[in-house]
Amino acid sequence: QMQLVESGGGSVRPGGSLTLSCVGSGDMIGRYSLAWYRQFPGSEGVLEREGVARIDRDGFREYVDSVKGRFTITRDDAKKTLYLSMNSLKPEDTAMYYCAARDGSAIHLDKPHWVNFWGRGTQVTVSS
Repeated sequence: QMQLVESGGGSVRPGGSLTLSCVGSGDMIGRYSLAWYRQFPGSEGVLEREGVARIDRDGFREYVDSVKGRFTITRDDAKKTLYLSMNSLKPEDTAMYYCAARDGSAIHLDKPHWVNFWGRGTQVTVSS
């Protein structure tokens, strides 16, 4: 059973940067496809979560169009940690950010219901 714990969220001004971290425990994180999702204010439920970026076991990466060139997803399996480096943040990036893992197959950013394990989330607020 995988447990995921996010950290690194906070409040920043537009144009600022944050790096989110997600530490996994209870299983070897290297066997999982990993991703970051976000949930915007006013929405509820897993199905309303937007896939932001994913990184597979082989290092393949995918990003949602709105963050391409600004966000970078990386993983360090030895440290059991997933990262999301976020630059040039915009107010529309304000959301709760969740770490996600899927065992055996790749995560699909548009299919949050396929995720096996979720973290509890970390809040990112971008405001002047």
